[in-house]
Amino acid sequence: MSPNSEPISAEELRRFIDLMNPCIDDCLYVYDIQNDYYYISPHATQRYAIPQNGFHNVVETLASFVYPPDMELLSDDIRQLIEGVKDYHNLEYRWLSKTGDPIWINCRGRIVRQGERDLYLVGCINEIGVRQKADNVSGLLSVSSFRRNLEKNYYRGMKGYLLRIGIDDFREINAKMGFEYGDQILRQVADCLSSYIAPENRLYRLVADEFVISHIYGSTAQDALDLYRRLRRGMDDLVEDNLYETVFTISGGILPFDQIDDPSFSNVTKLSEFTLNMAKQMGKNRCYIFSASDYEQFLRRQDLTTALRWSVNHGFQGFEVHYQPLIHTGSQKLYGAEALMRFHAEPFGNVPPSEIVPLLEESGLIIPVGRHILNQALKACADILPVLPDFHMSVNVSYIQVIKSDFVNDVMQAVSACGLDPSHVILELTESGKLESDSRFTRLWTRLKDKGIRLALDDFGTGYSNFHYLNDLQPHIIKIDRSFTSQSLTNEYDYHLLSLMRGMAQKLHLNFCIEGVENLDELERLLPLNPDYCQGYHFGRPCPYEQFVANFLPG
Repeated sequence: MSPNSEPISAEELRRFIDLMNPCIDDCLYVYDIQNDYYYISPHATQRYAIPQNGFHNVVETLASFVYPPDMELLSDDIRQLIEGVKDYHNLEYRWLSKTGDPIWINCRGRIVRQGERDLYLVGCINEIGVRQKADNVSGLLSVSSFRRNLEKNYYRGMKGYLLRIGIDDFREINAKMGFEYGDQILRQVADCLSSYIAPENRLYRLVADEFVISHIYGSTAQDALDLYRRLRRGMDDLVEDNLYETVFTISGGILPFDQIDDPSFSNVTKLSEFTLNMAKQMGKNRCYIFSASDYEQFLRRQDLTTALRWSVNHGFQGFEVHYQPLIHTGSQKLYGAEALMRFHAEPFGNVPPSEIVPLLEESGLIIPVGRHILNQALKACADILPVLPDFHMSVNVSYIQVIKSDFVNDVMQAVSACGLDPSHVILELTESGKLESDSRFTRLWTRLKDKGIRLALDDFGTGYSNFHYLNDLQPHIIKIDRSFTSQSLTNEYDYHLLSLMRGMAQKLHLNFCIEGVENLDELERLLPLNPDYCQGYHFGRPCPYEQFVANFLPG
């Protein structure tokens, strides 16, 4: 601005900012240096913790919504502008959102002078962390546009659905074929999805290999399911058109708007992610429709995991070890006990192991909890041995414990700390889908046997790989699962199978234990099989240590 020209007034600049407010996403501002007054686009107050879009005492007020660690940097830059050290402002720092979260912005501006007087700092502020509105890889609108669409229709009584689509195992495509090829697949999938949706639908790319189809009005979950099926057939055609160079499928999660109370962006994306994850957990290449009861169960699992983590970090509060007698069948005397984990926490009450153990394994908490249960059980064994010198303690262990911790060392430390002979300790490994007889696992198992620990294969008769495990793991004991015991008591065919298993155990010099013996009639039916040990409610239910001692140890 020349010295003799008429200066632009602050009022004219404010009117210009108001005029442009509905036209741009970024925020324009003017800092009237002479009057210490700041004015910014009105929509900034909807996003940031700004008291109002026009204010005096600029530096002091800025400090109320600038992220505190960045205020010194901003103050120094403003000082240099006012002192004439520089006439251009370009700074990346953080403002606080309405909820108090730091948001990265880029603030640029230029000093407007008249002669030697600095009149204004005028410029523009834009978020540098915000996602772009469109995605150049897929050619679709992106998550920020999806968010705006939801916010626009928030109060309009949305009655349609969201269909969230994910490409199954997309990482494998990138790993095998490279990212450029992966981007090509994303573009082809986007084109395919676009060709199947109706004009009233909206298609967005959310993250990575995930897309969402939004139908705000009308339509039902069944309509969405029919659309998913058409899309899946379209993907099959796409794979065939690519000459099966790479084969992939899609999973879908359907979120009907009439099943949610809060149609906000954060809630909708959270629930739609849940639906897609459920579809993938069900086996992929399928679709899942949101269920409030399923989601409540999911939240319960999350809350239980939090409670478990709290317990582990607070001296294992809520965990308890119960003991169930293990009977030597020939003498009908107490051979030992199986240590069983129990858990109680408010507001859940007593939570069954069948619900707790999977959560412990998924979270990795099975390692410290398993170590705690082992220590408690072996201490109980040491306390009982002076009364019953031939007593044995059986402890359940998880495959996760064995593979992902220094398990052999943990066991032997517990044995040593309790002054036990290792032969009094039985470790039970539950046969499950997670059990893998890989070489590392077999080596660890062998090391324990070499140290004198006895090993049992639990739940025998429930899976498909029992003989494979017998060959690779070579346990000392096999324990027949209660469900198979029940079947054999009511079905002659299963009883003969159980008899054959007993004969096999004898030939392999394995001890044979039948679990789930609940009454005298069942025991008499099973005694002709001559099992080495029996266990079940007929002999005693799991109970705390003090009760076990009172019930089963000589007075």
